[in-house]
Amino acid sequence: MSKYAVLGNPVSHSKSPLIHSMFAQQTDQTMSYVAIPLEKNEFEAFVRKFFAEGGAGLNVTVPFKGNAFVLAASCSPRAELAQAVNTLFLDDNGRICGDNTDGVGLVSDLKLNNKVAISGQRVLILGAGGAVRGIMAALVYEKAAAITIVNRDVPKAKLLAEEMQSMAPIEVMSYAMLQEDANNGRSYDLIINGTSSSLKGEMPKLDAKVIAPGCCCYDLMYSATDTLFLQWAKQEGARKSIDGLGMLVEQAAEAFALWRGVRPNTATVMAHLREQF
Repeated sequence: MSKYAVLGNPVSHSKSPLIHSMFAQQTDQTMSYVAIPLEKNEFEAFVRKFFAEGGAGLNVTVPFKGNAFVLAASCSPRAELAQAVNTLFLDDNGRICGDNTDGVGLVSDLKLNNKVAISGQRVLILGAGGAVRGIMAALVYEKAAAITIVNRDVPKAKLLAEEMQSMAPIEVMSYAMLQEDANNGRSYDLIINGTSSSLKGEMPKLDAKVIAPGCCCYDLMYSATDTLFLQWAKQEGARKSIDGLGMLVEQAAEAFALWRGVRPNTATVMAHLREQF
């Protein structure tokens, strides 16, 4: 039986084992998939031993995506751009290879599941941490009309923008600058919350003026009830407000397809997870 796992800390809450077991059942694949918590200093040794002992693939979550990028002997272009890896596998020569499926997971959820366009749209991204780094390349590839990153730590956001600058022009602002622009009539078609505010039960400092007619607000986090960001979006008239559960399932489907060569149906899995809340 082919062995797979997700590595993280914490990771006991992960829905990945359930998602991949449903994918396997649906596509008649024989495989096991478990969640394994690791300490930071255990990561490299565990990964190398896992593959040496016949392991087939690994997912990587917080805080190890950067470690996985460094460890991988070869990375996909999207992982190189993100400088983060969430999927590991062996190539035909037995080398550990890395990919990042977060961005394609987001794009698939927006375009396929929710019929939200990205191409030609004005996109506002809140935050510049690991979650945002993972989705930036995919958003750039989709040829948005303009991408703006707003972050409390402006130099950190500028560094991320500079790394992506060869792909597309990316503007960086502080929240104060965003407010000033909103007062002058600037608004956005797609607003993505990539901050940790939803985990903390907090709300980014946003003025409703940033919401353009027909705007979609997307939170990378998900929960049983709307996050404060999504509550705000609905109250202020956003056309769509979407949480990150679909992205979670779609990025898992991309990893599953990389490993197994077959793409599972995500709609039934998402519906099942919603029922669990």
